[in-house]
Amino acid sequence: MTDTATTLDATFIPEGEERIDPAWAGVGSLALGVFGLVTAEFLPVSILTPMAADLGISTGTAGQAVTATAVVGAVAGLTIAIATRRFDRRLVLWGFTLALIASSLLAAFATNLAMLLAARVVLGIGLGGFWSMMAAIALRLVPMSLVPRAMSIVFTGVSVATVCAAPLGAYIGDLWGWRAAFLMAAVVGAVTLIVQMATIPRLPPQSAPSMKLLFDLMRMPSIRIGIITVLLFVSGHFAGFTYVRPFLENVPEFGIEAISLILLAYGIGGFFGNLAGGLIIERSITAAVSLGTLLIAAMAFALVTFGSLDVVSAVAVTLWGFAFGALPVAVQTWMVRAAPDHAESTGGLIVATFQVGIASGAVLGGLFVDSFGPLGAITYCAVATLASGLYVMASRRSIAF
Repeated sequence: MTDTATTLDATFIPEGEERIDPAWAGVGSLALGVFGLVTAEFLPVSILTPMAADLGISTGTAGQAVTATAVVGAVAGLTIAIATRRFDRRLVLWGFTLALIASSLLAAFATNLAMLLAARVVLGIGLGGFWSMMAAIALRLVPMSLVPRAMSIVFTGVSVATVCAAPLGAYIGDLWGWRAAFLMAAVVGAVTLIVQMATIPRLPPQSAPSMKLLFDLMRMPSIRIGIITVLLFVSGHFAGFTYVRPFLENVPEFGIEAISLILLAYGIGGFFGNLAGGLIIERSITAAVSLGTLLIAAMAFALVTFGSLDVVSAVAVTLWGFAFGALPVAVQTWMVRAAPDHAESTGGLIVATFQVGIASGAVLGGLFVDSFGPLGAITYCAVATLASGLYVMASRRSIAF
């Protein structure tokens, strides 16, 4: 056997065995992958107007590029692990990154709406599949005790993309045109693929995901409690945050420059919240979830009560970002520990739950805004996240991990 083959065998972890030596380079490649995918997902937001004008479609129609990715991502999150259950997970991961590259190139050279939507469908498959398997792959790259730290590193990619994607896309689009922004995403994908090929070991499938397994998992108390918790706080968060700009415009009456700075502070807060969440999770997952949700609730109540004060609004939105930054890491780790032998299936469940929470939050937030103004959506956010935090605290004895 050659030296190269010997090296590859040394990275192979037999089925059912926990890794002893953490593969941090592989974890870093996952963070790079999620950065590329999240950046590509929200790229149209920053270049929507010139993209619509160039393709000869309305801005509202062009906005469906984001919707298409989200819808396909939700379906892919539930089904991709089942469809690829016989393949080495390393190859499947590379496939998700190839989807990022292909979709970005197709979007960059799109000449009509059909090509653009096709590109976004391909991205949705890669995005939903990646999210559903990310925790399962991280679980096989590090020992169980280091999973929270690994997930925190991976979600750093989300935080950086959240802070950088929109302004970077707008800048590149203004400098070289909107197609250049998608070409940038393709380059990020190519670099990611090279890194993943160099750092991810062979990962043969360990379980056989199925629809029956998904229903069986939902009957487990720890999984069921996690799903209800996520539905509550995601619905509340997105109901409030979707309409945070109208709130900042109408209650404290900030100008666009101040609102941009506050939203940047929100993103930076999320970055540090992600890091802090990883440290808290190593001690207690339920504490991380309850503290995060209750802090969002407290900040939402502060906005409702004292939001007309400039300082209160700015600080509350920043701390809101910090609190939410810790929650995706916490719930992903929660699901992995609740059913470590079926991490891919639980990953699919959490992806679908997030999408349902986002959709319900957007709908309910819109209804409350139409009925009561921006304060209505923020109030619903406060109540839903408070209910989520209290539910976790009340159910902690039923959580087994």
